[in-house]
Amino acid sequence: MQRSTVHLVRHGEVHNPEGVLYGRLPEFHLSELGRRMAEQVAGHFEEQRRAGANIVHLVASPLVRAQETAQPVAEALDLAITTDARIIEAENRFEGMSRIKSRLRQPRYWPLLVNPFRPSWGEPYARQAERVMAGVQDARRRAVELAGDDPDRPAEVILVSHQLPIWVTRLAAEHRRLWHDPRQRECTLTSITSLDFVGDTVQRVRYTEPCADLLPGAANVPGA
Repeated sequence: MQRSTVHLVRHGEVHNPEGVLYGRLPEFHLSELGRRMAEQVAGHFEEQRRAGANIVHLVASPLVRAQETAQPVAEALDLAITTDARIIEAENRFEGMSRIKSRLRQPRYWPLLVNPFRPSWGEPYARQAERVMAGVQDARRRAVELAGDDPDRPAEVILVSHQLPIWVTRLAAEHRRLWHDPRQRECTLTSITSLDFVGDTVQRVRYTEPCADLLPGAANVPGA
């Protein structure tokens, strides 16, 4: 059966001096450090291609931080960016707020916290995983079409997305429960979560941090 790989890339650091939970809000651009991260992850994929990786397709969330992370990758690999709204950030009722921990002590927000397993404050984890995996499968199939049927060079595609959707998609692919402690997500800025497929089925999940040297001191307010 046809083998293929989908690389889920989290965007780089965002310029967000107020510490806003930016979610799906527009105009949250990469910081200077975030742009360095984007250039470095592009260099990583360029090296992978030189080593034989058959990377033929590039997809990004419509949010500006994902598009700006994808741009250096597009230039390095000479690929157009396809935009897919299915890999956008999760919906969140706290979107646009800062100092979230202090707000959680206010009784008016407590009804949003009644069900952390769904979660009650935003888009259900299961819905996120379902929509992202649908985007993953379509992008994977398109990459296979572009790459041709070469068993020695599996088709590869890059999807630039956001921490929470990537994380719950990984949990679903590994048949793990979707509810989790946000502090335990293994999905740092510009990290790569790679899903190796045989046919339509995920056979292996791999994780790398090509920008690990840039992470110390980086702002890491989650989008959702």
